[in-house]
Amino acid sequence: MDDTFQFVGPWDGPVVATSVHAGHEVRPELQNEMILDEATRLREEDPHTDRIAAVVASRMLTFRSRFEVDLNRPREEAVYREPDDCWGLDVWRDPPLADDLTEGSLAVYDEVYAALARRLDPIAERGPFVVLDVHSYNHRRDGGDAEPASAEEHPEVNIGTGSVDQDRFGPLVDAFREELSSQVVQGRPLDARENVAFKGRALAWFVHERYPKVGCVLALEFKKTWMDEWTGDVDEVHLDELRTALAATLPVLEKSLAELS
Repeated sequence: MDDTFQFVGPWDGPVVATSVHAGHEVRPELQNEMILDEATRLREEDPHTDRIAAVVASRMLTFRSRFEVDLNRPREEAVYREPDDCWGLDVWRDPPLADDLTEGSLAVYDEVYAALARRLDPIAERGPFVVLDVHSYNHRRDGGDAEPASAEEHPEVNIGTGSVDQDRFGPLVDAFREELSSQVVQGRPLDARENVAFKGRALAWFVHERYPKVGCVLALEFKKTWMDEWTGDVDEVHLDELRTALAATLPVLEKSLAELS
């Protein structure tokens, strides 16, 4: 197993998944410079999103923390050098991060995207495809006992489609959103809405630029109602219901892609 990323599954179908913020590892030379405590680092990562993405057979696993390299930011922003780059957090002992360490992280960025392209190129040659780019987001920024952020502006699942070609993929997006919203999670229909809090970033931009009219990324941000973002404790029943809900959308995506083909 590569300590940076790994591809699992056959990669022979039109739906694949990523979870690029699920990783927690940091290479040794960065650990010596990092002063950010592990609990805060974990809270700003997307733990367990790889488990949600695992409902898709073909997926890319990434193991490095976003605090080493953020794979969902443009390359020039992918390494957090100073607190202003990452929610005001003090990450490095003596910011900005040294150029040689930054270049080492950018090498990881380049390696991951090059490898992803090698996997997606043959899929794109066969026809339209979807990448489910799975993330999670915090909604209790003021503390574990504080009031959560408003549900009106923070859906249970934010479907980011800011760079999707709506002329080409609009019906697919609509069908996906409707199917996901019809799933019952924790006793009620899942609140899944489009582009409320997030619109998708670098991974979506990469796919849409490299595979115009062919690749469609749905950037899925699962609000951390299924875990305690401050302690890291997971409600396994809730998480499993979310996995089941996402799995229910796969036939809808495959049908929509077949119609596009």
